[in-house]
Amino acid sequence: MKIKTITVYQIDLPLEHPYWLSGGRLKFETLDATLVKIETDTGLIGWGEGTPWGHTYVPAHGPGIRAGIETMAPFIMGLDPRRVLDVERAMDTALPDHLYAKSPIDMACWDIAGQAAGLPIADLMGGGYRTPRPIASSVGAKTAEETREVMTRYRDRGYIAHSVKIGGDVERDIARVQDVESFRRPGEIVLYDVNRGWTRQQALRVMKACEPLQVIFEQPCESLDDIAAIAPRHASPVSVDESLVTLQDAARIARDGLAEVFGIKLNRVGGLTKAARMRDIALAHGIDMFVMATGGTVLADTEALHLAATIPDQNCHAVWACQDMITVDIANGRGPRNNNGHLHLPETPGLGVHPDEDTLGLPIATYEAPR
Repeated sequence: MKIKTITVYQIDLPLEHPYWLSGGRLKFETLDATLVKIETDTGLIGWGEGTPWGHTYVPAHGPGIRAGIETMAPFIMGLDPRRVLDVERAMDTALPDHLYAKSPIDMACWDIAGQAAGLPIADLMGGGYRTPRPIASSVGAKTAEETREVMTRYRDRGYIAHSVKIGGDVERDIARVQDVESFRRPGEIVLYDVNRGWTRQQALRVMKACEPLQVIFEQPCESLDDIAAIAPRHASPVSVDESLVTLQDAARIARDGLAEVFGIKLNRVGGLTKAARMRDIALAHGIDMFVMATGGTVLADTEALHLAATIPDQNCHAVWACQDMITVDIANGRGPRNNNGHLHLPETPGLGVHPDEDTLGLPIATYEAPR
């Protein structure tokens, strides 16, 4: 089996509501999604998606994915997509770093490999727990009142897990955490996501003030160096996601005890192949996980669910899914959808969901193997 054709689509994904990060510092209204279709000489077709969270969140953006695919396409054309390590190494040779550009190719190859084996991706990876995974909401609000409104909206959809965005103002952030904890329901999972929005002194002030609540703070500072510097001076659990990009990052976090939770974002780390190694480092060091798509459609959410299903139930807190935040559905209701706040692993071989191509418009690029 060989990769014969790679077709690239671009589609805008408007958000249902404007979304704020870092205490209102960054605003997002539309996501730039790249969909990739890989066709093989045997007729099997795999789909991948790369949807960074806008252009200003981290060093990843939609046009970069498409430029990266153009660069990598000649290097992976003709390879067997089932040999995901061969494809990974070819992409790394063709384009060092730029992991976010490699993720949709990796995803499409796993889709084909699962179809060829007659197994869902999670089973092919050796996992496949069928326990439904809680979906974590993303509460990108600016005030305590708005936070309550957004959390209520998600609770009405069955959500029991929430990622509450804070950052940028010490007194406001302490008050926000205390307010959310005052109406937090038994059994709810809440992560307070700073998105690198604190300086070291701001992080220490908020985290020390909230120590009695024993809440989890995600990415409290800009870098791993910052997180390491304040680690001995507070007792609050920490999750790392923006600073968890490479396997070397995962190894350092585990070795130096910088976090109790990994937030693995598949598009950021380069796809399932690389994310699985981070999962194993986490499990070997007693580090729990949230698994997330950086953004995107039901395709990206399903990829995250497959990785989450390879993690033992007690180590996987939740998956973050974007499909309830966008106003475009490219798969007409197919694939894993919110079922009382949870996602259920598909039994279909491969990814388990493909888009309706007529919703994607005309392709913006097509790459073919030499004849």
